Amino acid sequence: MKQINLLLIAVFALSFASCEDTFLAPELETGINAENYYTTDSEIQAGILNIYDGIQGVNALKITNNNLNHGVQVEFYLTEMRSDNTETKSNEGEAAQFESFTIESTNGIVADYYRSYYNVIFRANLVLDKLESASPEKKAAFAAEAKFLRAYAYFNLVRLFGDVPLVAGLISPLDTETAFTRVSSSLVYDLIVSDLQDAVANLSDGGANDQASKAAAEGILAKVYLTLGRYSEAQTLLESIMSPSRGFSLENDFKDVFYNEGNNEVLFAIGYVPSSNDDSQNFSAEWLNAVGRTSGVNYVSMDAKAFLDTHGGNRTALSYREDAAQAGKYQVVKYLPNGDAALGIPVTSSDPTSAGNDWVVLRYSDILLMHVEAIMAGGASTTSSNAIASFQAVRNRAGLTDAVTSISKQELADERRAELAFENHRFFDLVRLGLAQDVLSAFSAANGLGYSTTDLLLPIPQVEIGLSNGLLSQNPGY
Repeated sequence: MKQINLLLIAVFALSFASCEDTFLAPELETGINAENYYTTDSEIQAGILNIYDGIQGVNALKITNNNLNHGVQVEFYLTEMRSDNTETKSNEGEAAQFESFTIESTNGIVADYYRSYYNVIFRANLVLDKLESASPEKKAAFAAEAKFLRAYAYFNLVRLFGDVPLVAGLISPLDTETAFTRVSSSLVYDLIVSDLQDAVANLSDGGANDQASKAAAEGILAKVYLTLGRYSEAQTLLESIMSPSRGFSLENDFKDVFYNEGNNEVLFAIGYVPSSNDDSQNFSAEWLNAVGRTSGVNYVSMDAKAFLDTHGGNRTALSYREDAAQAGKYQVVKYLPNGDAALGIPVTSSDPTSAGNDWVVLRYSDILLMHVEAIMAGGASTTSSNAIASFQAVRNRAGLTDAVTSISKQELADERRAELAFENHRFFDLVRLGLAQDVLSAFSAANGLGYSTTDLLLPIPQVEIGLSNGLLSQNPGY
């Protein structure tokens, strides 16, 4: 997807240091800046592409400037590796803090993600501030797309960090109070809901699935509503997406979800281009052995392996494989860049460290399982025929065709784990379904890890607390 103009790279590749020049309100240091650039629809469109670029991040193996965003490329550390799904190969370094639940406030990966997503928010706010230059026929759609991306960024931040600074517009470099004052999560969710409602009202379907769309906005908003316990509103949105006229469906072959990009199952993905320093990703190389710079992270836990062996159906072989170089260790294969002939997985990148595998954010099987959750409405189980139909469709594709007559919350959580394994959903699912405390406590005790209740939120990066001169408070336990 990354089609960003080189001029904009110069405009937006900004330093994030200095308490008076935060990444929330960077001072532009170029003759081409926001004041004299956003004058046409094409320039505003380039600014919107730059928001996607911030989420996409830069390939840390190809461009190693520490001030650059790495966006979604480091998200697996903060999600999958804080669950019972994945771990490091060798239990070493900063990465191991996630699997052992011993994250420190100085963790650089946490700081990278926090900085990256606030820079995404800045990019969205910048576009929204300049919409007076847009043509009347495109202004609403431009605003909706920027708001969709801002909401996506804030939804991740509020779920990971809790109360966070709420920056709903451009602020001056000296406005440290806005930049560093944490507000109630409910206020953050108010903005997320408002942004996504606007996106639903003003976006359409039919474009590439690495762009915002009406369906993507409905799907993300449905997940927000589920998080907030607004089940009937979530159900309405999900059933809108499920209407046959919308054109979404499960792929017949599970493998095609990830290796036949642009398919009808994917509602929203972050696009990457192979063999490109600017547009490729490295996370799938990092998940292998002796390929990436810090390779051997996000390895499959023995708990997840045993679970998939029992519950995965035909998804199991396409979810993990044994590391040929290290017996007893298992790698994720959903985003495998260098192929696997035995599994029928094609080579997608001549250089695995410059992979082009898109990152799938939202797909139709997630919609179907959220539909079950919405109908269950926080209860312990459901026998609804509509919920069973959605649940059964996902299981049937996995070759698990035994007839379902009722669905418990645990069965829903299990099906989501099997279907969406290693796609950064597991931690959020456990929290949203109210299972995190019991599951993670038991997993920690069984494996000698350090989980406690305060580990459900990440630490606010210590570097940001330092820059705030005391305005920014820390989460409990850090």
